[in-house]
Amino acid sequence: MAVAVSLPFWLTTLALMRKEPGGPGSWILVGDPLVALGCFTVLLWRRRWPLAVALAVTMASTASALATGAALMALCSVGTRRRPVEIGAVVLAYVTASQIAVKVYPVQGSADAMVWVQVMVPALTAGIAVAVGVAIGARRVEMRSLRERAESAEREQSARAAQARALERNRIAREMHDVLAHRISLVAMQAGALDHRGDLSADENRVLVRGIAEGAHQALEELREVLGVLRADHGRPEPPQPSLDRIPDLVADARASNLDVRLSDAVTGTPPDGVGRTCYRIVQEALTNAAKHAPGAVVRITLDGAAGGTLDIGVHNGPALLRFARPPASGFGLLGLGERITLAGGELDHRPTPAGGYVLTARLPWPDSPAHSHEKST
Repeated sequence: MAVAVSLPFWLTTLALMRKEPGGPGSWILVGDPLVALGCFTVLLWRRRWPLAVALAVTMASTASALATGAALMALCSVGTRRRPVEIGAVVLAYVTASQIAVKVYPVQGSADAMVWVQVMVPALTAGIAVAVGVAIGARRVEMRSLRERAESAEREQSARAAQARALERNRIAREMHDVLAHRISLVAMQAGALDHRGDLSADENRVLVRGIAEGAHQALEELREVLGVLRADHGRPEPPQPSLDRIPDLVADARASNLDVRLSDAVTGTPPDGVGRTCYRIVQEALTNAAKHAPGAVVRITLDGAAGGTLDIGVHNGPALLRFARPPASGFGLLGLGERITLAGGELDHRPTPAGGYVLTARLPWPDSPAHSHEKST
């Protein structure tokens, strides 16, 4: 582009000098192109040292009409930086160089031209070059800003995706713990009883063995359901989650595994799905811990609550009556349970009792349903 801009200036100067008595000298035919070639070569470093290259090329253009395009390109490059002091210095050097160039290439009528014309024409061409450079610089800044915003949005999207994956992993881990820990604990308790109780009859032994087999089978089925949810497409609905109405089945399973569980249910009405599901998981985790750490103990479960108030859960077990190897504890059961209850806006408390047992209490908010509120208002 610099060569294309320079050629008209050089050809015009050459044509004007042919009309002079001495004709064009050897300088414009040989020296001028050589100087221009040096200027074009120096332009390769204009991005690294824009101001120095612009000043050097501008001053060299006084001795070369063919280097005019190089000077304008250097001026445009400085304009992209949008620094007024640098732009002013190069424009002043360009206008000054143009006045010196008139002395280097004296043509007929150039001395008689008005001074303001000799100044305004170079200033106008320099202004056009600067305007183009400033526009290019503004466009680069805008593109850089858009690119940074796009990269920032991509990073935020990646962070949100990573957070969503972490939350989903935590949810899956809680579900798998809740599903498997309870079943495996009951199976371990039955196996321990079978190993340490030598006074059991053949029928009692068969009942325990059958319970172990059924518990293992149920654990595998529930694990298969969880894995099926993981592998399912997003459009496939998840299987229904257990709620408050499934607690009697949970108690029945525990009793079938020789766990002495006594349930007292004074709940009035049906809580929302989230509250009922959290209540189910609380009772499930409490029974799991009782089976692990207090085999043979009596476990008392109390449920109480109504809409517009709270749902209170209490699980109390006495000290262990049977002694056998305990299954390994993960240490995350109560921690995950605390997270569930916190997310539900409730409170959790658990502690050992002086008699060697353990008590777990929880309170979940039970918001009043719109239908219930309407009934009370009428």
